[in-house]
Amino acid sequence: MKRIVLFFSAMMIFLLGLAAWNVKAGSLSIPAKELWSILTGSLKEGASYQILWNIRLPRILSGILLGGALAVSGFLLQTFFGNPIAGPYVLGISSGAKLVVAMVMIFCLSKGIYLSSLGMVAAAFVGSLLAMGFVLLVSLRVQKMSLLIVCGIMIGYVCSAVTDFCVTFADDSNIVNLHNWSQGSFSGIQWPGVKFMAWMILFTCLVTFAFSKPMGAYQLGEAYARNAGVNVKLLRFLLILLSSLLSACVTAFAGPISFVGIAVPHLVKLMTKTAKPLVLIPGCFLCGAVVTLFCDGIARTVFAPTEVSISSVTALLLAPVVIVMMVRKKEVRRA
Repeated sequence: MKRIVLFFSAMMIFLLGLAAWNVKAGSLSIPAKELWSILTGSLKEGASYQILWNIRLPRILSGILLGGALAVSGFLLQTFFGNPIAGPYVLGISSGAKLVVAMVMIFCLSKGIYLSSLGMVAAAFVGSLLAMGFVLLVSLRVQKMSLLIVCGIMIGYVCSAVTDFCVTFADDSNIVNLHNWSQGSFSGIQWPGVKFMAWMILFTCLVTFAFSKPMGAYQLGEAYARNAGVNVKLLRFLLILLSSLLSACVTAFAGPISFVGIAVPHLVKLMTKTAKPLVLIPGCFLCGAVVTLFCDGIARTVFAPTEVSISSVTALLLAPVVIVMMVRKKEVRRA
C-alpha cells in the first residue's frame, strides 16, 4: 500500500513539475510575475497572454489527457489479448484510425466542409473498429499470439502507406499540411478541442474504472471470470469498445503516437508491484500523462525552433523500455 501511495504522489509531483516546465519553456520566456497575472486573469492581452493562453496551455492539457487515454487504451488491449506488447500502435488500430480520419479530412477540405471535433473522433473511431475487427478476424485463424502481433504490425504499415499516398498526392495546400498531423503532434489544438476531449476521455475512463473488478477476474482466466459471475462476452466487447474510443480520440486530435500504450502499463506494474485494474487504470492515466508531457516538451524545445514529431521522441525513449521489459520477463520465466 505504501508503494502505491508513493507512486501516485510521485506521479502528481512530476506532472505538476512538467506542466510548469512546459509553461515556461519556449522561444518566449514569460516572467513569473507576468505568468501569475495571466493565470489569475488579471492580464488578458499582449504577446505573452496569447502564447500562454491560446498555445501552451491547450497543448499541455491535451498532452495530459491524450497521454493518459493512450496508456489506458494500451492497458485494456493488453488485458483483452493477454499479451504484454499489445497496444493501439502495434496492432495497427492507431494507423487504421489515422487512415479514415485523413481520408475524411481530405474529402471535407476538398469540398470546403468544416469537420468538427465530433466528426474527427467519429471517423477515427470507425477506423479503429475496422482495424480491430480485422485483427480479431485474423485471431480466429492464428493461434500464436506472436503471429497475431505481426499481422497487426502489417495492418499498421498498410494503413500508414495508404495515408501517406493520400496526403502526398493531395493538391490543396491545407491538405498537404496534414503531413505534420499524420506524424503525431499536439500543436494547433485549441480550447474547444480540449473541452471536447476532456469530456470524452474522462467519461470513458470512468466507465473503464467502473469495470475494474470484472477485469481483475478476467485477468485470472475466462473460466475463473465465468465462475465469478462475469459476462465474459460483454466484458470483451466493452474492452474493445473502450480501448478503440480512447485510441480514436488520441488519433483524431494528435495523430498516431507510438509506444506509450505499450510501455506505460509495464512501467506502472513495475513501480506498483501489482496487476490490479483498480490501481493500474488511474496509475496508467497519470503515468501516461507524465511520459507524454515530458516527450512533448522535448519534441518542441530540444531542436527549437524546429519541432520534432512526438512519435519520434516516444519511440526513442520508450522502445528500449519495452525491449528491457520483454527480456526481463523471458529471464523470469526461464528461472
